[in-house]
Amino acid sequence: MNIDSQKYLDHLDAYWRAANYLSVGQLYLLDNPLLKEKLTADQVKIHPIGHWGTIPSQNFIYAHLNRAINKFDLNMFYVEGPGHGGQVMISNAYLDGSYTEAFPEITQDTTGMQKMFKRFSFPGGVASHADPKVPGSIHEGGALGYSILHGAGAVLDNPDLIAAVVVGDGEAETAPLATSWHVNKFLNPKNDGTVLPILNLNGFKIANPTVLSRESDDTLTKYFTSLGWHPYFVSSFDKPIMQVHQEMAQTMDTVFEEIKQIRATAAKQTSAGVTRPIWPMIVLRSPKGWTGPKTWDGQPIENSFRAHQIPIPADQNHPEYIPDLVSWLKSYQPEELFDESGHLTAAIQEVLPKKSLRMANNSVTNAGIIKPLNIPDINDYLVDHKLPGNDLAQDAILLGGYIRDLIKLNPTNFRGFGPDETASNRFQDIFETTNRQWLLPIKEPNDQFMAPEGRIIDSMLSEHFDEGMLEAYTLTGRHGFFASYEVFIREVDDMIVQHFKWLNHSHGVSWRKDVPALNIIADSTVFQQDHNGYSHQDPGVTTMLYEKQPNFVREFFPADANSLVATFEHAVQTKQQINYIVASKHPRLQWFSPLEAKQLVTQGLRVVDWASTDHGEKPDLIIASAGSEPTIESLAAIQILHEQIPTLKIRYINVLDLFKLRADASYGLSDAEFDAYFTTDVPVLFAFHGYAPMIESIFFKRHNHHLAVHGYREEGDITTPFDMRVLNKIDRFNLVKAAIEMLPNDTAVKHADLVQKMTDKLDEHVSFTRSQGTDLPEVEDWHWHSLN
Repeated sequence: MNIDSQKYLDHLDAYWRAANYLSVGQLYLLDNPLLKEKLTADQVKIHPIGHWGTIPSQNFIYAHLNRAINKFDLNMFYVEGPGHGGQVMISNAYLDGSYTEAFPEITQDTTGMQKMFKRFSFPGGVASHADPKVPGSIHEGGALGYSILHGAGAVLDNPDLIAAVVVGDGEAETAPLATSWHVNKFLNPKNDGTVLPILNLNGFKIANPTVLSRESDDTLTKYFTSLGWHPYFVSSFDKPIMQVHQEMAQTMDTVFEEIKQIRATAAKQTSAGVTRPIWPMIVLRSPKGWTGPKTWDGQPIENSFRAHQIPIPADQNHPEYIPDLVSWLKSYQPEELFDESGHLTAAIQEVLPKKSLRMANNSVTNAGIIKPLNIPDINDYLVDHKLPGNDLAQDAILLGGYIRDLIKLNPTNFRGFGPDETASNRFQDIFETTNRQWLLPIKEPNDQFMAPEGRIIDSMLSEHFDEGMLEAYTLTGRHGFFASYEVFIREVDDMIVQHFKWLNHSHGVSWRKDVPALNIIADSTVFQQDHNGYSHQDPGVTTMLYEKQPNFVREFFPADANSLVATFEHAVQTKQQINYIVASKHPRLQWFSPLEAKQLVTQGLRVVDWASTDHGEKPDLIIASAGSEPTIESLAAIQILHEQIPTLKIRYINVLDLFKLRADASYGLSDAEFDAYFTTDVPVLFAFHGYAPMIESIFFKRHNHHLAVHGYREEGDITTPFDMRVLNKIDRFNLVKAAIEMLPNDTAVKHADLVQKMTDKLDEHVSFTRSQGTDLPEVEDWHWHSLN
């Protein structure tokens, strides 16, 4: 059949009607899927739940993308940006057979159709958005704003891939999406694929009009042109439907020819000579709830906010409305679309792409081809220290050297992302191997390490932008990391949560591959953030992630360079996880030998013999720490205690992988193992990088409840690093006081003089910092002395 013929468009229109019919059926029907008999109340759902408003326009777009695939032989997948449009991807995947391949029980006949209808937005079934159970999806529409970013992350290093990204006009009002229009400044047309945004302006959100839909085409043209896009407009208003099909087909032909020309031009250029093209995009104006009921109870439905969810109230409890539902369903003429067995008719099947090119069957949406990383020899990056706590180094600089060589060994499947902070994070050695990818003009000498081709994307000051691209990069089988100041990772809390939910649910889908981990590095931390002040002080991501199902999350608190590099080496090789790494970028005393660092990563925590004085006996006190500054202060406190009370038996435990302590994690310590470290009755003083309730809740499920936790107490200011620790009572002087208080009464009373000394030291500290603007010399110059 001639793809440019009217006959083809007639079949395409029939396909669209079939997709719409299936989408309505999923909302309402339990049985009688093709209305072969009179529809009765028991064949309708008790509580239809889902959304209709964006569905028909998306089905229209999907149908025309299928036509473009057939005409241009495209490697393309679909990103469903509008929220809760799950029927779109289910209906289209069902029609092309991909859904049945994923779920063999959902056969392409009347029996399978009935099962598909029943399970939609139904207990034990599938969600009303494109979750991991939907083939062809890498983007869950539960939260809005990330669609273009996910499309862009997927096409990085996939030069033949096109991400057709449908953007809802409500979604277009979100901050992440507004930022996303700038992805065209970062995608290299020679080495990366193409993002095709399709902005569907259907006019309304849940209860209000949308901003962009009320703007004129002229205004939108100026807006998108200023952002570096070439917009093409199609409108379905006041036109016969076949004319709309013709306009959409012609527009898509033009757009894909334009993309083809851009890529052909880029292919002739050198990597260094590639310039930013003006990529095309499509703006489709169509009514919300298109092809659905026009009115209900005297109020408009189609082309109004009332079409957003369930347009008419037909259900088991309102059988009087079932005739209206039947009339709506029959308006799609299902008898012309499906044969007696419920199969899509042969004529309509002709518009489907061949199996290898079907969007719901695109392998990139199921991790593609996961290429394991080539890993540098970690022994080349770990440093031996003659004596713990006497050598200074910057943890992040050593990690930067490791990442530099990791990129060198993996030039096409590893990337770093972050908001303008690679150098600030002290990872500048990375630029010995690669550049920042950037396709806008470069003005030397003021612009550093910028080129059209590079493995770092950090030139956009938006956490949403960078973290969102990394999500899709890993979901499509590649590896990388996102680094940002600790407090500003809070900006993407919800994105991380949505990614966690994807990992959690996808793990239970048999045909889904496990994907490379999402690695997040948090630095410029609460206890050392360069005088940025209270606004830059919040370790709350640790709490947010702690509340999630632990088998898909790890929280790492490396205390020095060796443990940081060893942690990162481990993290980048994991799958189906979110690895949250809290790191220091400032000069720090170094503690652990290469062997100890590797053991910490393998075991999650260690009793550190050189910092313990219990010598294998039952201790009088256990001091534990997790994090760089908590470790420094814990060890300084141990040294004071040993000097002042040499008979005190102290066990020191360094915790790297916090979730190893959790009783509810499958990989956590057993009760017996936990008790071997922490005993059942010895007082435990725990210095922690985050909020104390996290550690308290961990110990609550264990046997030893004799616990005091010193963590961040929401006390902050523009002040010195050590004063931040004093304000939050995680400093060595307050830790010594807390340790004495935890000992038996007679011992505590005996050492009241030490408590007084520590109080005097704190007073001295306050006086000195307020007069000199820096910390006490004994703090700044302190280093570890052997306890032997």
